[in-house]
Amino acid sequence: MNNYRIVETFTENQVSDLMDLYKNEFWSDKRRREDVLKMLASTDVTIGLVDECDRLIGFTRVITDFVYRAMIFDVIVKPTHRKCGLGKVLMDAVLNHRELQAVESFALNCLPNMMPFYERWGFTDDVGEMKFMRRTTG
Repeated sequence: MNNYRIVETFTENQVSDLMDLYKNEFWSDKRRREDVLKMLASTDVTIGLVDECDRLIGFTRVITDFVYRAMIFDVIVKPTHRKCGLGKVLMDAVLNHRELQAVESFALNCLPNMMPFYERWGFTDDVGEMKFMRRTTG
């Protein structure tokens, strides 16, 4: 599928498309537009894929210090456009992004069934003695 282009900023309509993408996933279906707008404004690198009608069909984002660490979030492709290689396009766009070339270590969270997808870029769950910790509010 070559009928897409990469964007790093989003129109109001594309933010609505992002909300639709989030509604399709168990991990993001409760997100509210005002929170997503705040998140977009506070994210260091955002990457979207838009179709020929400028509709958002894929999205990911990165929070980083641009030197040591970068955390990849929300790798998501519209259900009707899956199995076309767009997830790979998003990941390649992140890992080849001009502003992220100096980053020493990338991390992400995913379900076990998605691990083989990310392993092709060298991601592993073999992180030695390190453990992931989380604190949530609400």
